[in-house]
Amino acid sequence: MEQGLAIEVTGLETRFGQAVIHHNLNLAVKRAEIMALVGGSGTGKSVLLRNIVGLMTPYAGKIEVLGELPSAMSPRERHRFKRRWGMLFQDGALFSSLTVAENIEVPLREHLSLPAKLRREVATLKIAMVGLAPDAANKYPAELSGGMRKRVGIARATIASPPIVIYDEPSAGLDPVTTSKIYDLLTAIQDESRATVMAVSSDIVALRGFVDRIAMIHQGRLIYDGPESELDACEDPVVHQFIRGEVEGPL
Repeated sequence: MEQGLAIEVTGLETRFGQAVIHHNLNLAVKRAEIMALVGGSGTGKSVLLRNIVGLMTPYAGKIEVLGELPSAMSPRERHRFKRRWGMLFQDGALFSSLTVAENIEVPLREHLSLPAKLRREVATLKIAMVGLAPDAANKYPAELSGGMRKRVGIARATIASPPIVIYDEPSAGLDPVTTSKIYDLLTAIQDESRATVMAVSSDIVALRGFVDRIAMIHQGRLIYDGPESELDACEDPVVHQFIRGEVEGPL
């Protein structure tokens, strides 16, 4: 793996039966870079994430994360390695039977030997940092708005200060005002942590002010991979359509 890279995907091929999701896909994410992976619904963005974190084994190709191969790890090794990244899932994936504070503490319980009192103190601090009121700590996910659940998910993904943070559709289901506030929060967290960030979304408008680089996937291949500032100059017609929001259905 090239020095200075956090994630390197080489020759990736992903299949479900006869359906090819990715074909010879190559992608590299630098350390401390904020990169967005965009594309229409059904283009394999979330499947790529599952490959990267080792939840799937690719049909062909290689994925290295911080110089290691998650897909080649034993379950025990993969569990140990999970502390190296935090992940905000598209639907929040909060545990309905746990309070907000308990949800946020999950990475600390799984990967760090901290006393319960210290875990709660760290969670309380994180609750404040993501803009939630102190009384949110004892609420359950069902009592929260969509924006509040996103904030809890962000707090949980970043509480252990992982070197890599993955945001899967961070603005999905949110109104424009809440979306703007969520990206303001992500920017503030990034300014503090300097983690490597990979954000996956179909909402390219909201992402553009947050990321350094954009990779666009279409029919299992990358059709754009470059600075956010140069995206408008790309001559690919599919890229133009996606930017303008004119594409209907999966790209």
